[in-house]
Amino acid sequence: MLYKRMPIEKESPEEIGYDTIQYNLSESSVTDLKMSELNLSLNDLSLEYIGHRGKPELRELIVKEYSNLDKENVLITNGAAGALFIINTSLLTANDHLIVVRPNYATNIEVPKTIGCSISFIDLQFKKGWKLNPQEIEKAIQPNTKLISITTPHNPTGMLMAEEDINKVISIAEQHNIYLLIDETYRDACFKTPYPVTASKSKKVISVSSLSKAFGLPGLRIGWLICRDEIMMEQFLAAKEMIYISNSALDEAVAYQFYQHKEKFAMAINERALQNFNLLKEWLQKEIRMEAVLPEGGVVCFARFKTVLQIDTEKFYSQLMNKHKTMIGPGHWFSMPDSYMRIGFGWTNDIIFKQGLQNISSAIDESIV
Repeated sequence: MLYKRMPIEKESPEEIGYDTIQYNLSESSVTDLKMSELNLSLNDLSLEYIGHRGKPELRELIVKEYSNLDKENVLITNGAAGALFIINTSLLTANDHLIVVRPNYATNIEVPKTIGCSISFIDLQFKKGWKLNPQEIEKAIQPNTKLISITTPHNPTGMLMAEEDINKVISIAEQHNIYLLIDETYRDACFKTPYPVTASKSKKVISVSSLSKAFGLPGLRIGWLICRDEIMMEQFLAAKEMIYISNSALDEAVAYQFYQHKEKFAMAINERALQNFNLLKEWLQKEIRMEAVLPEGGVVCFARFKTVLQIDTEKFYSQLMNKHKTMIGPGHWFSMPDSYMRIGFGWTNDIIFKQGLQNISSAIDESIV
């Protein structure tokens, strides 16, 4: 595989330095939690090799709400990114075909590209409210299609697929004997996803999630994949063992203790995100040079300059970062024009977020042609 760094990683806050950003609206997750907030008990933890599938008690917690899922359907991974890498490299070869919804989180596109498989993109459109038409997926199926890749709630748009449409895509996957990957890392973020974990619906579905985006624990590197296909799960486990054998005993112990009380944290986390979401709505009503389809899930919004606006986008991002110390996610992070931008509303407090939005308006003032 020929690896190539993705713009979203090369230009990320952790790469350029958090100390250079005063108003960080580029983050796609909620506020990071501190160890002191978690009330952990770790003194008796043995730092040993742990079970390759992941801590059984954690896996049980993840699916405890579902009668047709159990811990054997769950594989703990190194973040959602680790799960996506395992799935793509297990299912795809250079001779296979993938259908992927776009724009999307870069890993869902760039990993298949490094594998060398052929890809058909289903491009979501602003004018259609970023909504996915299941019939477009069926039309894109080829004889060698192995995988359909969807994100819902969607990154970067915040689009949430209706359960009826999810069920239609599952039916298409089952009819054509194709696996359906559902990246669900935002299902618990800000807005409550109204339907169950999608892997509970079919053996052809693979659900992916983590503790990073919705719970503010990206430093733990704990994610998971859920699948009811026993043969496929054995292959996923083999891939994990070849890549890194098992997760960190420390990370899984912290994740388990947190997960037992996650709802207590989620309430405060989502209250802050909703407060910022309301500020975002107010700003979009006043900032008439911008437009957006308001998100229905997650903590990100994919806004854009109105098409009639004549603006130097390169100058805009330069002014925003260098003069106003404000960062957002430019469109090219998602293979889109830089007239689009991802604005994260879950990470900062309301004071910083409100000023960051005002800084976007100031940078527009300074960049109009």
